[in-house]
Amino acid sequence: MTNPATTLFSGLSAFPLTPLTDDGVDERAFANLVGRLAVHGVDSITALGSTGSYVYLTREERAAVARRAVQHARDVPVIVGVGALRTQQVLACVEDAQAAGAAGVLLAPVSYQPLSADEVLGLYADVDRAVSVPIVVYDNPRTTGFTFTDELYRAVAELPNVAAIKIPGVPAAVDEAAARVAHLRELLPEGVAIGVSGDPAAARGLAAGCDAWFSVIGGTLPEHALAIAQLAATGRHDDALAFSERLQPIWELFEKHGSLRVTAAIAEYLGLVPPMSLPLPIRGLDDAARAEVARVVEVLVLPA
Repeated sequence: MTNPATTLFSGLSAFPLTPLTDDGVDERAFANLVGRLAVHGVDSITALGSTGSYVYLTREERAAVARRAVQHARDVPVIVGVGALRTQQVLACVEDAQAAGAAGVLLAPVSYQPLSADEVLGLYADVDRAVSVPIVVYDNPRTTGFTFTDELYRAVAELPNVAAIKIPGVPAAVDEAAARVAHLRELLPEGVAIGVSGDPAAARGLAAGCDAWFSVIGGTLPEHALAIAQLAATGRHDDALAFSERLQPIWELFEKHGSLRVTAAIAEYLGLVPPMSLPLPIRGLDDAARAEVARVVEVLVLPA
């Protein structure tokens, strides 16, 4: 039997924003973002990831976003984020994602109180019993405050429906990155995919042997992210690294202001989402930072 990870969790998974208005989700703008990704030919679309502001939305809003994503993704598979504070809420989001037609779910261990490794394993075990689609384990310590150990990776990945691990980047040196991915390959059950996140590290992670890139910028600038992913997929790793290096001004903005705010500012500048599209109290960038983003977009994006 072929593990779903070998097909679903490979290539570029693009994470679109969930644009908001005073009245809730701007479903038309979101549908346009998803449709645009489908036209560009991304390998999968992950709705309601961190870039999609999932923790700020109600269950009803999240269910609507999941439905809209599947409706407008054409034949591109959609993965839906289901993280929430309580396991009960996670299971409700899993139910809604599956009802919407999601091909997989993305789960981060979200909590206000610090979680133990046993509690995180218990969360994934509870969700594993409830799903009929593959699970992506979302390791995002900067956001969740929880750091997976390799031992926990292995334990979680042994659950029947866990099909991929989304790791938070790779070491800066290419040889060390390759050694890290090779170590994870030995650690994880056969067929469990490894996806790299942290866009500045993506080309290096793909060159090191990661199966997929779970991409923030791919949800707004799919043509640029696809160029990197496709170069890596054809073995042109030096070219992929060089292309990523050309996007260094964007990566520097990410480091300075945060990837969500910068991505939203890029999308707003390109007319893809309305102004002030992030969930309050997040107000986005100030005028000076927006001017920085505009200069970068004019040089790196508009000529593409």
